[in-house]
Amino acid sequence: MSQRTVFLKFDWLTIFLFFALVAIGWVNIYSASLDDSSTVFFDFSQIYIRQLLFIGLSLGLIIFLLAVDAKFYERFSSVIYIVSLLSLLGLFVFGKNINGATSWYSFGSFGLQPSEFAKAATALALAKYVSDMQTNMREFKHQLRTFLIIALPALFIIPQPDPGSALVYAAFIFPLYREGLHFVYLLLGFFAAALFVSTLAFGVAWVAVGIVLIGALIFMYNFKRKRKRPPLIRYSIIALACIGFAFSVNYIFNNFFEQRHRDRFNIVLGKETDSKGIGYNTNQSEIAIGSGGWTGKGWTQGTQTKGNFVPEQHTDYIFSTVGEEWGFVGSIVVVFLFVALIIRVLYLSERQKNTFARVYGYSVAAILFLHFFVNVGMVTGLFPTVGIPLPFFSYGGSGLWGFTILLFIFVRLDGGNYYYT
Repeated sequence: MSQRTVFLKFDWLTIFLFFALVAIGWVNIYSASLDDSSTVFFDFSQIYIRQLLFIGLSLGLIIFLLAVDAKFYERFSSVIYIVSLLSLLGLFVFGKNINGATSWYSFGSFGLQPSEFAKAATALALAKYVSDMQTNMREFKHQLRTFLIIALPALFIIPQPDPGSALVYAAFIFPLYREGLHFVYLLLGFFAAALFVSTLAFGVAWVAVGIVLIGALIFMYNFKRKRKRPPLIRYSIIALACIGFAFSVNYIFNNFFEQRHRDRFNIVLGKETDSKGIGYNTNQSEIAIGSGGWTGKGWTQGTQTKGNFVPEQHTDYIFSTVGEEWGFVGSIVVVFLFVALIIRVLYLSERQKNTFARVYGYSVAAILFLHFFVNVGMVTGLFPTVGIPLPFFSYGGSGLWGFTILLFIFVRLDGGNYYYT
């Protein structure tokens, strides 16, 4: 097949959505980082110019990713995964500590964060394993191996410490569910998270009472429906396991979370009020978004943004600039673009002719969704601050390149799906 035909087979709607998000992201980074003291636009000390440079380098990266044979990504996925694990391990020896986390390699004034690239590598390795072994996700041995592929990079990232980046790996449960993983795993995950938060909010005693009551109601419902006594021992074991987990929550919270993370959880749960300390960012972000009204204050006219009231607004809190300067209408447009991209990737994944491309595509959609969902929730005060950037928006070369690689490998796989007919 000619190169021209391959070129035409790329999904241009996905590419358009990517560039639309990157362009809108840069416009907001410009506003959030604009220094009125600078008289020259192309001042490389300015954050918006550095981001423009990262975007320019991304174009070359895209050309390279699309020029590579689609089969390369499948054949060398294991090698890419191993290299990414080694790059994460190398941080403990050669990494540079920035803001309390050893997550970066420093090359003079240039830094590289390997965890941003490990997501694409893990997606490739997971897709390779599931497709090569004709994996039956109902079998425990396959479940264990896929969970190990997902867990290894997360376990290397947590001690940096960077729990936000490690949290992203929970997204891989969704492509596994698509490939046959039992729904009970999703249910257990959501239930464990709900139990964890409920215990922090209401205490172990009230949660234990709630578990007993819920268990009793389910027992009575099944008894009436089936006209026979359900196995009481099963219900008792499940209830005791849940209560045991609830008793472990405070220990986990106090011994495995850093003080800043505990403070952020307590603020979101309403157990603490600290609008000038650890909760300052979130409080100012909420003020900025709320002040934007329906149509916003106008580009570069945001008072919260111009006054630098939201620290590091050009990174994890960039969505607050959207809310303040473009208002509810602008925020909805951004949300629509993200949702459209995620749905498009899911649609393309379903039409793939082989398992490798399908699993990888679902992984891309899941990672983008988790980043988008958690970041917007964090900026609006619904979730604690965990340091998860907004894809294609937040400032940073590693983040932009990591998401570009993640997405455009899939664009190449989709455009080269004739290999798998």
